[in-house]
Amino acid sequence: MIKERTLFDKIGGMAAVNAAVDIFYVKVLNDETINHFFAKTDMKSQIGKQKAFLAYAFGAPTSYTGKNMHDAHSHMNLTEDHFNAVIGHLRTTLQELNVTQNLIDEVIVIASSTKGDILGE
Repeated sequence: MIKERTLFDKIGGMAAVNAAVDIFYVKVLNDETINHFFAKTDMKSQIGKQKAFLAYAFGAPTSYTGKNMHDAHSHMNLTEDHFNAVIGHLRTTLQELNVTQNLIDEVIVIASSTKGDILGE
């Protein structure tokens, strides 16, 4: 039996997730429309949590023990514009890393599936 490769494997495993999250947060922290949400955040911890979450969400053989998306974001009063800015930074990060468009599309579908929980819809 041939095991189907996960999105995590297809994008390059943990090395790719680490690179993407590091670049992604540079973009987020330079974006004045959303960087204020991170003003009092321990970014080293945040980056670690994001790496763990994305690895898990993309099918890594790991578990995720952090807060669920609703609980992690419910106090932030996020809007669709904020969510779209984050998705945009994720997309451009993956493009800069030369991830193929079909894999970027898979990543965006997974990330977008959290929208209701993050925005409290």
